[in-house]
Amino acid sequence: MGVKIRPLPVLIWGAGAMGGSIGASWVEAGRRVVFVDKDRDHVAAMKERGLRVTGPVRGIHVQVEATHPDDLQGTFPTIFLCVKAHHTREAMDQLKGHLPDQGAVVSIQNGLCELEIAEVVGHGRTVGAFVNFGADYLEPGVIHRGNRGAVVVGELDGRKTRRVTAIHDVMKLFEPDAILTENIFGYLWGKLAYAALLFATALTDESIAAVLHASGYRPLFRALGREVVAVAQARGVDLLGFDGFNPHAFDPAGLNIEADASLDDLVAFNSASAKTHSGIWRDLAVRKRPTEVDAQLGPVVELGAELGVPTPLTQRLIRQIHQIEWGKRTQSWENLDELRSEGADWDQNSPDFTDTLNL
Repeated sequence: MGVKIRPLPVLIWGAGAMGGSIGASWVEAGRRVVFVDKDRDHVAAMKERGLRVTGPVRGIHVQVEATHPDDLQGTFPTIFLCVKAHHTREAMDQLKGHLPDQGAVVSIQNGLCELEIAEVVGHGRTVGAFVNFGADYLEPGVIHRGNRGAVVVGELDGRKTRRVTAIHDVMKLFEPDAILTENIFGYLWGKLAYAALLFATALTDESIAAVLHASGYRPLFRALGREVVAVAQARGVDLLGFDGFNPHAFDPAGLNIEADASLDDLVAFNSASAKTHSGIWRDLAVRKRPTEVDAQLGPVVELGAELGVPTPLTQRLIRQIHQIEWGKRTQSWENLDELRSEGADWDQNSPDFTDTLNL
């Protein structure tokens, strides 16, 4: 009778909204997962009571292996990095000693974190990923998943390797429609353009759907999306869409009607979600902590400056988010009123501009 060998575990670094949702589904499917999180209360709750995922998608309650970074031992061939974008460097400094030479870090994050990860462990040990499902950390040991959304993985150089194929297979345990792409940066830059819109919605206290539906602010949303898309185009990125967001509709020379159609699709997608507000809004209004704005939109501004692409709205948006973080500004529609005044000139570049601002 042969000896039964347990499969090597995957390591999830950051067991919050993203990592907790994904990892719990893998444990439920019979995969071995080790969760690492710097919140000791969260770790203690997971060890004592298990990890629970609530919400309309599917309720999960599983017993899990969980530890604090300081207590982690051993190496893991695949590490899924699920921390906020602005905590990437700190996490990489901690986890790099747990990654073998032939191992890989998969970025389950917003922004262009893959580039920062590769600076630490090399491009050959970095795998890109993109997710757009909604989830929130509620309390120690409890995650709320509000909907299903796009899940995509891909090698940074676009190759379809055995490694990324295996990662795609395990991602399908979480999202059956997960995509294996040869253009991961097309999705990542598409999400950056969408992220600009989400940061704008977080300037208010209203839901994502309610803000994007407000017709008086459509010129602002079009202009924000066009700034990010212009930078991506200047870098030669072939943008890809997802879940109602069509980045090509935000081409700086595109038609307003096309951008508005994409915004309508985003309203429909977010209206169907049990997660009504963005994680950005939650960081500002509930958890009272810094957002990912510098890590996500900061590179857009920096690369835009290098390429000669102006990003005045994005820069103003970053400042407003920081002012809310610092307690110098409250979340309200007035913030959008201030921001949209800078979008009028840009919107007039659109071929079908017909004095729709009326500000």
